[in-house]
Amino acid sequence: MSGHNKWSTIKHKKEKTDAARGKIFTKIGREIAIAVREGGADPNNNNKLKDVIAKAKANNMPNDNIMRSIKKAAGEGEGANYKEVTYEGYAPGGVAVIVEVVTDNLNRTASEIRHIFDKCGGSLGNSGCVSYKFERKGVIEIDNEKGLDEDELMMLALDAGADDVEAGEDSAVIYTDPNDLSAVRDSLEAAGCTFLSVERAMVPTMTVEISDPEMAAKVQKLLDWLDDYDDTQNVFHDAELPEEEEEE
Repeated sequence: MSGHNKWSTIKHKKEKTDAARGKIFTKIGREIAIAVREGGADPNNNNKLKDVIAKAKANNMPNDNIMRSIKKAAGEGEGANYKEVTYEGYAPGGVAVIVEVVTDNLNRTASEIRHIFDKCGGSLGNSGCVSYKFERKGVIEIDNEKGLDEDELMMLALDAGADDVEAGEDSAVIYTDPNDLSAVRDSLEAAGCTFLSVERAMVPTMTVEISDPEMAAKVQKLLDWLDDYDDTQNVFHDAELPEEEEEE
């Protein structure tokens, strides 16, 4: 099996320090608010909420925080009227970038996202300018703590209703039709799997290898700035960047 999943080279992940974890919890709280508003507070009757709860648990969000977010969203409150918006553009090197945001101020967010692209040498485009290079999929990353080989992982995933699996040494990424994400996740949970992440994602149909260190640094700078922006929920791109060395 390969040492790393291909997904790890195209999904933007940052170290989960306490500050970063707090920001992740805030973002997931917004996703919960939207899911509850759209489908109600009962995850058994709201697959979107069920998926967000699974994402929250995969990010080690405490149950108290999850329940508090659901109750707050279900109550009549003064909560902000959040909207989901997607921006598309290019990073340096022609790398396609999709940014999913949740905002209560569309004008502010559009202006600030454009500023980030411009400041980092990229360009914000029109809707549809890069999305054709991606497919919407359910993506589940599991911890391969049982040490299953690639064939065993494939059988496990297919039995659960998945479309494909990408195996690494310590984990595996399982791809599903986005509408099947909840059912596949439930089957994997029943099989005793430990989830590292659960999400609906934009997966590139082809990737662009960025081997030049200077260009890779420019791309990474834009991804970091977009990821750090408060309204950002997800950043997807089609670049294969050099692996970052882990600090001791």
